[in-house]
Amino acid sequence: MSKDISKPEQLITEHIDIWTSAILAKSTSGRGSSKKYELYGITKLRELILELAVYGKLIPQDPTDEPAAVLLERIAVEKSQLVKDKKIKKQKALPSLEEAGVEQNTLPQGWTWAFMPQVIAHDDYAIKRGPFGSALKKAYFVNSGYKVYEQQHAINDDFSRGEYYIDETKFNELKAFEVKPYDLIISCSGTVGKVAIAPPNMERGVINQALLKIALNNNALINEYFKILFPAFFMRTDTLSDLKGTAQKNMVSVDTLRKEPFPYPPLAEQRRIVAKVDELMLLCDQLEQQTEASIDAHATLVEVLLSTLTDSADADELAQNWARIAEHFDSLFTTEQSIDALKQTVLQLAVMGKLVSQSSDDEPASVLLEKIAEEKEQLIQEKKIKPRKALPPIEDEERLFDLPLGWEWCRLDDICDGITSGSTPPKSSFIDDTGIPYLKVYNIRNQKIDFEYQPQFIEEGYHSSSLKRSQLCPGDVIMNIVGPPLGKIAIIPDTYPEWNCNQAIVMFRPFISNLNKFIYTYLVSGMFLDKIALIGTAGQDNISVTKSRSILLPTPPLAEQHRIVAKVDELMAICDQLKEKLKQSQETQVQLTDALVDRALG
Repeated sequence: MSKDISKPEQLITEHIDIWTSAILAKSTSGRGSSKKYELYGITKLRELILELAVYGKLIPQDPTDEPAAVLLERIAVEKSQLVKDKKIKKQKALPSLEEAGVEQNTLPQGWTWAFMPQVIAHDDYAIKRGPFGSALKKAYFVNSGYKVYEQQHAINDDFSRGEYYIDETKFNELKAFEVKPYDLIISCSGTVGKVAIAPPNMERGVINQALLKIALNNNALINEYFKILFPAFFMRTDTLSDLKGTAQKNMVSVDTLRKEPFPYPPLAEQRRIVAKVDELMLLCDQLEQQTEASIDAHATLVEVLLSTLTDSADADELAQNWARIAEHFDSLFTTEQSIDALKQTVLQLAVMGKLVSQSSDDEPASVLLEKIAEEKEQLIQEKKIKPRKALPPIEDEERLFDLPLGWEWCRLDDICDGITSGSTPPKSSFIDDTGIPYLKVYNIRNQKIDFEYQPQFIEEGYHSSSLKRSQLCPGDVIMNIVGPPLGKIAIIPDTYPEWNCNQAIVMFRPFISNLNKFIYTYLVSGMFLDKIALIGTAGQDNISVTKSRSILLPTPPLAEQHRIVAKVDELMAICDQLKEKLKQSQETQVQLTDALVDRALG
C-alpha cells in the first residue's frame, strides 16, 4: 500500500534549506546560471507535489468515497445505452490491464487504472487531434468569423490571443474540430504537453493541426485534475517522456493515448487533490518569491560592494576596501553571477591602474610609446611596413577615466602592426587536417582559442599566397568584429606556428611582443565597447577595422604591465577555484534534492 502524507506542507517546511539552496550546476552560454537554475529546488518541489498527487500519496484516502471502479462501471453502462440508442458510435475495445502492463494492487485504496475513452464526454469527437495542415491553409483565413486556435493558446493558457479566422463554410466543414467552453486543448509539437481549459467566454472556433482537444466527462474526471494528471503522469510515461523539451517531436497519436492506462482516483478525491495542490503551489509561489528576492538582493549587494573597489582612488584605498569585502568573501561570492562580477571587477581594476601599486622606478609609458613610434618610422623607411593614414588625435571625451602617474592613452594603431581583418578562402582551399588552421568566430570560446571545436584547415599554398591580413602568428591578439556578442577575445597559442582567419576577426600584433597580454586584458574587460561606434544592422552589430584601429588603450609602464598581468592571472585562478567549489556544492545540493524526492515517493 502506498504511504499517505497527511501533512504535505512538511515537504516544504522540514527541508526548506535543501529546496532553497539546491542550484542546478549548469551555466548558460558562459554567462552564469540563470534564475531558473538557481530555483532548481523549488522546481523539483513542484514536480514532487504533482507526482505525489497523481499516485495517491499527497492526501489520505477517505473510505467513504465511492470507489473509482464503481464509477467507471456506471459510466460504462451509460455509454452502452447511448450506443444502443445510436446517439454515439461504439468505441474500440480497450486493452486489459495485463496487456497494458499494470497491476491493480499498485494503487491506493479506492483507485483504479483507467483509459481515456472511459472518462471523456459522450461525444464522438470528444478527443480529436487537429486537422491536417492542408485543411487549414492560410488561403482559407479571413478577417473575422470563427477563430482558429493554435499552440500559443495552450502554451500561454490565453484564449484571447491570435488573429486567424475562417468563414462559416469552412467552419462547418471542420465541425469535428470545434473547441467549446471547458474543453481542454493540449500543445502537440515543439513545446509538447501544455494544457489549457477553454473559458466560457471564448470565441467560437476550431483547433489547428498543432493541438489536441479533449472534452472530458466531468462526472468522471474534472478538468482541473486533468491539468495535474497530464504533465505529472502522461508526460512522464515511456510513451511520452522523450517528447518533453524537444523542438521537433510531435505528440503521439490519439489511438496511442487511448491505450495508455492512468491511475484514476475517486471523483471526490480528485477535488480534494486539486484543492491541496493549489494550496501547496501557493506556498511554492511564496517560497519562490522569497528566494528570487534573496537572489536579487544578493546580486545588488555584490554589485554595490564591488563598485566600491572600482571607485577606489588608488591601490592603497583599494586594499582597504578589499579588506572589508574579504571579511565576507564566503557569503558574497556564492553564485556564478557573483563570481563573474568579481572577475569583471578585477579586469576593470587592472586596466584602470588600481590593482597593483605604481613604482617611481618604472620607465614611464610615454618613453615606451616614443620608442615604438621610432621603431615604426624606421620600418616604414625600410619599406618593411606601409605607412597608414593617421588617425585623429585623442579627444578628452574619448578618455574613459583618469590615468595613474606614468600611464598614457594611445590608440591600438599606435602600437600595433597592421590591424586588419581576415578573409574567406575559396572552398577548394579547405583540406582535412594537415594544413594551416583556419579560425572563425566560433573558435573563440571563453576568451581563448578552442580549435577542437569544429576545426578547419586550408592549404599551405593558399595561406602563403593569401592576403597578409589573414595570416596570424602565435601571440597575436584577435577579436571578433561581427556580433552578437561582440568582445570575444583570444591570444593565438603556439599550438601551430601559423594560423589563418576569416573576415569576422580582426588581428592586433604589437610592435613589442610582450605588450600582447595587457592588450588582451584590456579588450577582455570590454570597457572599450562603451565608446566605440558600431556599424551593421540591428541584431548583427559590427565593428569596422578603422574603429578597431582607433580603440584607446590606457597604457601603463611596461614593468607595471607585467605586474598587472601576473596579478590578474593569480586572481582569475582564485575565481576559477571558487567556481569549481561552487559547482561541486551545487551538484551535492542537487543530489540531496533528488534524494529527498526519491524518499518522498518511496
